[in-house]
Amino acid sequence: MKTISAKKEDVKREWYLVDAEGEVLGRLSSQVAAVLRGKHKPIFTPHVDTGDFVIVVNAGKVRLTGNKVGDKVYQRHTGYPDGLKSESLRNYIEKKPDELVRRSIRGMLPKNKLGQAMFKKLKVYSGHEHPHEAQMPKTFEIKE
Repeated sequence: MKTISAKKEDVKREWYLVDAEGEVLGRLSSQVAAVLRGKHKPIFTPHVDTGDFVIVVNAGKVRLTGNKVGDKVYQRHTGYPDGLKSESLRNYIEKKPDELVRRSIRGMLPKNKLGQAMFKKLKVYSGHEHPHEAQMPKTFEIKE
């Protein structure tokens, strides 16, 4: 039996719809990242973007376990002296819940141009509405 190495032209992309309501953030992120990479397909090749498009709705209703909401702090640096900015997870959830899901999924993708291409296939919305009905997305169930 031959090993198949997928080419960019061989990839058939599909659209999946994920409802994040009541789902644990880490579990949701890891499974969505696997679909974006294409690990669910038999033609998966690490150096080719074989993944599918993913639409995540109800990102504002995602669940976090433990004391993360009170304890976790996101930090970034502006590049200027004294430019360390901190934001608590509680503020993140209130102000931009879709960005929280996006950031979590992005951390699970490769840190290179291929990962950036995979990340562009992710669409996240904090409500139930999304403008991708024309693509006829299939529902994707998160495994427990």
